[in-house]
Amino acid sequence: MTTNDRYSIFSILRQAWRGNTGWKPVWRDVAPKPAYDVVIVGGGGHGLATAYYLASQYGRRRIAVVEKGWIGSGNVGRNTTIIRSNYLLPGNVPFYELSMKLWEGLEQDINYNAMVSQRGVLNLYHSDAQRDAYARRGNAMRLHGVDAELLDAAKVRRLVPFLDFENARFPIRGGLLQRRGGTVRHDAVAWGYARAADRLGVDIIQNCEVIGIRVDGGRAMGLDTSRGYIGARQIGVSVAGSSSRVAAMAGLRLPIESHVLQAFVSEAVKPFVGGVVTFGAGHFYISQSDKGGLVFGGDIDGYNSYAQRGNLPVMEDVCEGGMALMPRLGRVRMLRQWGGLVDMSMDGSPIIDRTPVEGLYLNAGWCYGGFKATPAAGLCFAHLLSCDEPHDVARGYRLDRFATGHAIDEKGMGPYPNLH
Repeated sequence: MTTNDRYSIFSILRQAWRGNTGWKPVWRDVAPKPAYDVVIVGGGGHGLATAYYLASQYGRRRIAVVEKGWIGSGNVGRNTTIIRSNYLLPGNVPFYELSMKLWEGLEQDINYNAMVSQRGVLNLYHSDAQRDAYARRGNAMRLHGVDAELLDAAKVRRLVPFLDFENARFPIRGGLLQRRGGTVRHDAVAWGYARAADRLGVDIIQNCEVIGIRVDGGRAMGLDTSRGYIGARQIGVSVAGSSSRVAAMAGLRLPIESHVLQAFVSEAVKPFVGGVVTFGAGHFYISQSDKGGLVFGGDIDGYNSYAQRGNLPVMEDVCEGGMALMPRLGRVRMLRQWGGLVDMSMDGSPIIDRTPVEGLYLNAGWCYGGFKATPAAGLCFAHLLSCDEPHDVARGYRLDRFATGHAIDEKGMGPYPNLH
């Protein structure tokens, strides 16, 4: 199979007839060219999606994606795979709903099985105050055309009877349900976007670390990399937790802190968690993978770090939250954990904007929301690079909003990145 072939039942049958000996790599292994029109720094979900939409939606050519490791080695393969659009603020709801709609058509669009599973996302509430807050959020969602259902305790019990409903400390009063939410196979998203971008002529350059950004007269001219200099008319930075370090190469200081966010998976057990469930009395969320493993996570680590590994106090805290919600977890063995490097912004919302350096553009500050935003982030960043204007649903994600007072503080935590 060549990189230009489409997947179909006929290609599968043809390869089965050949004993599956004809499958080829799904994207090219290319050496960097001397210069491109657009270079995307970061081969994660956002960077690959940006390159794909630049080529497919905006007709751009001579595009490259440079990745310091291998495709899928960063945050796109280090998350809990959850997708949702159950946000409150006007600056966020339209954006994440666009992402949800793109998720719903993604597999047909890129001709790749990303295992999109809209199993529902249920946020539990445990007090009257939480119920009122969730009702407000649900009403805001519905005003934007997003599905939302406020459930009482009886309806929640019918949906997820295995939770601990009788615990006097954290009684479950009900929940806010978005049925269109769910999960997507994270590494398949990276591979699917990489294959789709490659089919449109995008050069995907792995093991190519950026070590410098050349700036002349206030304009970015190109990148110094571990594989030589690459010239570029436009440079898009989409490197998650490394955003501050890459931006510093161009003399910029970003309003971002980098933290580790851990995720965990248990041994395989029989299916019993049908969708995604989040604990309202503590930061804990859980779903079950197709292999049977329970996938769960919680808070970021309590200190700044550039390491893709976590610590035991957060592991203990997450497991305690899980036990408070589902005591049966105490009999399940944890199989492994991993850490993703997240870029925490000053208000918990992302940045998709031009930088003060001409020709240098930024996609950063995704905090916990990076994976679910992948399609919309790619489309909006591609729009910015092509039109030099923000996409309609991303106009609030300005870099200067912290100076102008136009913060998008979804959680109401103030200017404290570690709390978002």
